[in-house]
This record gives sequence, C-alpha cells and structure tokens, in this order.
Amino acid sequence: MTEPVVNARIACRTLLKSAALAALAAAAGCAEIGAPGPLATQAHSHQPDRAKNVIIFIGDGMGVSTVTGIRILAGQMQGDTGEEHVLSWETFPNVALSKTYNTNQQVPDSAGTATSIMSGVKTKAGFIGVGPAPKRTECDVSLRHHLTTVLEEAENRGLSTGVVTTARLTHATPASTYAHVPERDWEADADMPAEALAQGCKDIASQLIDTVAGDGVEVAMGGGRANFLPESVSDPEYESKKGKRKDGRNLPEEWVRRDGAAYAWNEAQFNAVDSSSTKHLLGLFEPGHMKFSLNRPEDKSGEPSLSAMTEKAIEILGKNEQGYFLLVEGGRIDHGHHEGIAAHALHDGVAMAEAVAMADKLTSDDDTLIIVTADHSHTFTLAGYPTRGNPILGKVIGNDDLGEPNANYDLLDDGLPYTSAGYQNGPGAVDSLPRPDLTNIDTEAETFHQQSLIPRSSETHGGEDVAVYAKGPGAERARGVLEQNEIHDIMTKALGLNDE
Repeated sequence: MTEPVVNARIACRTLLKSAALAALAAAAGCAEIGAPGPLATQAHSHQPDRAKNVIIFIGDGMGVSTVTGIRILAGQMQGDTGEEHVLSWETFPNVALSKTYNTNQQVPDSAGTATSIMSGVKTKAGFIGVGPAPKRTECDVSLRHHLTTVLEEAENRGLSTGVVTTARLTHATPASTYAHVPERDWEADADMPAEALAQGCKDIASQLIDTVAGDGVEVAMGGGRANFLPESVSDPEYESKKGKRKDGRNLPEEWVRRDGAAYAWNEAQFNAVDSSSTKHLLGLFEPGHMKFSLNRPEDKSGEPSLSAMTEKAIEILGKNEQGYFLLVEGGRIDHGHHEGIAAHALHDGVAMAEAVAMADKLTSDDDTLIIVTADHSHTFTLAGYPTRGNPILGKVIGNDDLGEPNANYDLLDDGLPYTSAGYQNGPGAVDSLPRPDLTNIDTEAETFHQQSLIPRSSETHGGEDVAVYAKGPGAERARGVLEQNEIHDIMTKALGLNDE
C-alpha cells in the first residue's frame, strides 16, 4: 500500500470520529479508499437497551500490546504495512478498560478472571464458579459458595447457550460458564482427590453433562476429549491415547442420548452436522487443546477453525426465538505467550479476529450485544524503533538520520540485532553473555522463542488492565475503567436477566 493512501485512510478515520465532520469525510472521498464506516454515527446513535442475544469473545491473554501485534500481523498478512490495519472488533464504538486482579493476586490467573466475568463476583486464582471464601481445593466449604453464571441464568430463562474454545472445554475460561470447583485442575475425576469426591464435588467435564440449569448447554465445542472418555477407551484419532475417566462414564455417549443431540470429534463430522435439525452439539476435536492456528491448515488438521465453530454455534443457537448467550474463546493466544512463541499467540489472535468478523456478519446490532475482551494480559512487549512496516515478528530495521529505512538490521550496544517483539520473562531468556546472535535466525518461525529478560520455563501473565470492546444493545455501558466483574452486569442487564 502506498504512503499517500495510508495517510489518507488515517485522515478519514480522524474525520469519521465526529458526526459533525461527516460531510467533510464524504467530500474527502473516504468511502472510495475503503475507510471503515462512520464510527461517530455508531457511537452516538441510540441503541436499544435490551438485547435478544449476547456473544462474548475472550482472547485469553490478549493484552493491549497483543492486540497491537495481532493488528499489525493481520495487515501484513494482507500485504500492507500493518500498522494502519483495523481488526474486526476495532470498529466497535464503545471501548473500556478492565481491571483484572484476583481477590488474592495482583497478577491474575484465568480461572479467577473468567469467573469474575461470568458470575459478577471477583474471586481467588484457581477458583471456577466459586466465591473467595474457601481455601483452594477445599471442597466442603466451596459447595456453600457456588456462584450463578450468566450462562446458567440464561438457561433458566429459556435462552439457548453455547461455549466455543480452541482450548480444552474443561479449561478455566470455558469451564467458568458452567462449572463450580475450588481447583481449576479438577478437569476429570482422575484429577480429583478421593476426599473431594466423597464430599460431593464433581469434576468439570461431568458438570457440563450433568448441569441442572434449564435443559443444558446447547453447543459446546473445543478440545479436551480425554476428560470425557473412560480410561478403558482408546481415543478415536490417536489409538495409543486413552481416556482419563476412572468412573467409567462415557460422556459423549451420554450427551447424544438427548433428543436432537449430535457429537463430532473431527472436521468431517462437524461439517456434516445439520444446524437446522440439531438441538445440542458437542464437539471434542483433540484429546487435549486444539492445534495452534499455524498447525492446522484446513486440508490437513481435521479440526474446524474458530470461525467455523462460531458460525455453526450461531446457526444452532439462533433458532431459539427467546435468544441465546454464547462464549467464544481464543484460548491458545495465551498458550503461545506461555511458550514464549509470539508467532503462535499472534496467529491465533488473527484467527479470533476472523471469528469476531463472522459473528458480526451473522448478527444484527439491533438485537445482539457483542463484547470482545481478555481475561488478563501477558508480559509481551513491542519495543525498539523499527521502521514503518517492519515485519512484526522480524528483526528490527530502523530509520536513518533522514527518516529513511536503513539497509541493515539495527544493532544494540552488544553489536547484535534484535526483535521488537519480546517478553519480560520466559523460555527465551538471555541468561548468559554474549547474547545469542539472531543475524541468521528466522525469528518469524513458529519454533522461535522471542528473547526475554528473566529465565522461566513458562512465561507469565501480566497485571495491567485489558481492553473491552462492545457494540449492540447495552454496549454503551462499556466505557471508562471497569472492575472486571462489571462485564457480567453489562451482559445480564442487556439480556434482562436481573429484572424482577
């Protein structure tokens, strides 16, 4: 893309932020160069307060720096410089910041943050659907402190509900919609101590099947197949792998006993599901987490994309005239960061942006509230002084004294090149000198660990606020700086779930 066109797009977006300048924007020919629609009209026009449907997207670990990285990568994948690109949710007219701390941790985990979003109550790290009173793993006390989730409220009001993720369905964020445990690792009964089972606590996978809210979750798709299968059963895709359940229950078989229920464990079965006749759909596409976006070309992996799962979920849930609630998680953004491999995190972020675009396409702003946010951030940073359009995962080329790109990589004080993408801690730590020379290293490869400061086998979460983007009925409540649990209130108010 040429510099004049890029600058014209930026100018257009500036004009379009104000309804009063709409005429100037039109005169400037903004529509002709592909500028986004008038954000001012969206931001200041009256939206109905009540939503029929709510869709919340959670980019696990998708802090503000990660959003910036996703934006640039998505633009560069389309042949542009990247910085000027606009992600699907960046056209949403309402934006807020969310404070992510747990009740017992300054830098949070996903269980406590997701529970905050889904229940409206902040809680401890490691807790799912349970208030902060018990100690971690304290089953008997936790049974008295279950929190009602927005999914359960929706089911009890006759709405349809769905959970879609690229992580295990029993992982912290998706589990926060339907499960109640004082230990996030209790994903199958084999993960639980005998004392907790005797006291009446249930593993997360069984709670998805045994839910007492409404008629149960209508759509549940992701990974985590092993947690749903008995240890005597081989995985249908990987013969050498077995299920984890010690209680002998085959939960997919129990799922399909319901009227109109279907189960899929690969992409072909998923594609064969008839949305018009299916009432309940369970999709378990891996024994563990689903593949990273970079590892799942559609003609080889046997897994549906996050966008395809989102589309199928909306088709099934949308048949309910009373409406629906849907959580969609880009779960592996977080895992890419924990690996210290930015390529995995950012490419999975691009996949989530495609899923948000799909949901926006299939729904109407008149009756559907869409929220895009993160549960927490990571220590991921973009630094240095790369020239405009420098590959987001590449080595830094800066500008010369005249503001023009240099011919060679920029060098730090140690005389070696560096990447702008890096981490405060993680597997790529520079723990000895001299620092590894990246000159002949492909830093854009999916196996490359970005360099970091402090050695750690798994990179950690970050503690800063994350962004909240919203559009549709009730979206105007997503403004300013919010406590994370207020996102729950935005959703329930929009759906009228807290009406007398």
